[in-house]
Amino acid sequence: MKVCKFGGSSLANAAQLNKVMDIVLADPARRIVVVSAPGKRNGADTKVTDLLIELANTALKGENTDRQFGAVVERYAEIAGELKLGDEIVREIEQDIIDRLAQVATLSKEEFLDLMKASGEDNNAKLVAIAFCARGKHARYASPRDTGMVLKGEFGDAQLDSSSYATLSRAFSNFQGIVIYPGFFGYTKEGKVATFPRGGSDITGSILAAAVCADVYENFTDVDSVYPVDPRIVPDVKEGISTMTYREMRELAYAGFGVFNDDAVIPAVRARIPINIRNTNHPGEPGTMIVQSRRVVPGTVVGIASADGFCNVVVDKYLMNREIGFGRRLLQILEDEGIAYEHMPSGVDSQCVIVKGQFLPKEKEHRVIQHIKRELNPDNVFVERDLSILMVVGEGMCYTAGMFAKACLALASAGVNISMVNQGSSEVSFMIAIRSQDRDVAVRSLYRTFFGS
Repeated sequence: MKVCKFGGSSLANAAQLNKVMDIVLADPARRIVVVSAPGKRNGADTKVTDLLIELANTALKGENTDRQFGAVVERYAEIAGELKLGDEIVREIEQDIIDRLAQVATLSKEEFLDLMKASGEDNNAKLVAIAFCARGKHARYASPRDTGMVLKGEFGDAQLDSSSYATLSRAFSNFQGIVIYPGFFGYTKEGKVATFPRGGSDITGSILAAAVCADVYENFTDVDSVYPVDPRIVPDVKEGISTMTYREMRELAYAGFGVFNDDAVIPAVRARIPINIRNTNHPGEPGTMIVQSRRVVPGTVVGIASADGFCNVVVDKYLMNREIGFGRRLLQILEDEGIAYEHMPSGVDSQCVIVKGQFLPKEKEHRVIQHIKRELNPDNVFVERDLSILMVVGEGMCYTAGMFAKACLALASAGVNISMVNQGSSEVSFMIAIRSQDRDVAVRSLYRTFFGS
C-alpha cells in the first residue's frame, strides 16, 4: 500500500486535480491520499491558505469580511464548476467557513487562526473525494477527528501525540476504496483544531505512512526529482538524484534543499518507509527515492547544498584548552540569550560558534559580546557576519581519501577563500563556511569538480 501526498500546486485548479486523480487511479496501491489546500494557479495568484489567513485577520479586527470570504469560496467554486460536481459541495464549504467565522469571539487569536487555516485542507479533501466519486470510484473523506489525529503543543506549531499512531492504525485497518485525508491539522484532546507548522501536509502524509506501515510514501510536488545542486545557481543541471539515503537527505535539507522540510518526514524516516519524491505534472518520471541505505560508489558525491544568513561568534583566549568547561559555559551563554548554534569548530586557543543570523541581530550582538566577556574573560571576542555554508554530501565519501582536498582545490581555483570547515564523524558530509558574496561561484566550481559538468 502507498500513501501519497499532493501539495497545493498539484491541486490549484480543476486541470491539476484531474492529473491527481489520473495518478491515483493508475496504481491500485495508492489508497490513502493526503491533500493540501489549493495553491497558486499562476505566479501572480494567492494560495488559499494565505487567503484564509487574511480572512481570519480581518475577522479578528472586527472588519467586514465579505471580500476575503468571497475570494476563498470562489476558488472552490471554480474547481467544482469546471469538474461539474454540482452546487451542493460549494454550499457545504461556504457554510463551513461561515460556521468557523462565527467562533471568532469565543476563541483565542491563535485558536481562531488555526481553525480558519485548517479549513483550506479540510474542505479541499471533501471536494476531492466528491471528484473521485464523480468518476465512479469508491472514495471517501476521512476526518482527522474521527481517525484519531491527536495533537499537542502550541497552536500553529503543534506536534503529534505519540498515542495517535495506534489509533490511526486501527482507523485504517479495514477501510475500503480510496481515502482522501486533509493534511496540515489535527485536534487537541480538548477537541480544538490545531495545525502543524507551515507545510504541515507533508507531516500528515509522513505520519499516516508510518501509522499504516506503508510500502512507500509518495510525495508529489512540482519537480521531477531532487537535483544534486540548486538549479537557480547551476541552470544547466539536468539529471536528478535517483536514490539517496535519509542521512543524505537530512544533510542537504539542512543547507537549503527546499523540496520539503526535513523535519516533516521524521515519522516516515523513523519507521524506515521509503519516500518517493514525484512530479504531478510528469508522473512518468521515477523521481527520487529516499531510503535507509543504498549501494554507493566510493569517492562520489550525491549533492551540493548552500545557504546564506549565517554568522560566526569567535572567542580567543590563551590556554583556553586548560579551562575545564569553557565550551559548555560558552554554549550556556548562548542558550541564556536564546541563540541556537549550528556548528562549533575549535582551535587550541580559539572557539568558534556558527549561528543563524536571525538569532543574533545587530541590536543583540553587543549584549552577547559583553555577556561573554563577563563570564569567560576572553582575550578577544567578535562576530563575523554575511557567511554562507556549503554542504558537500554523499555516502560515497566515507573512508575515501582526497574528497576534501578536491573541494579545496576547486574553491581555490575559483578564487574563493574558506573561512571555516567542519566534518561530522560519519564522514557523509563536510561543511565549508565562505563569504556570502562568493556563494554562487563556489557552488558552480564544486559542481563542476564533483559532477564533471
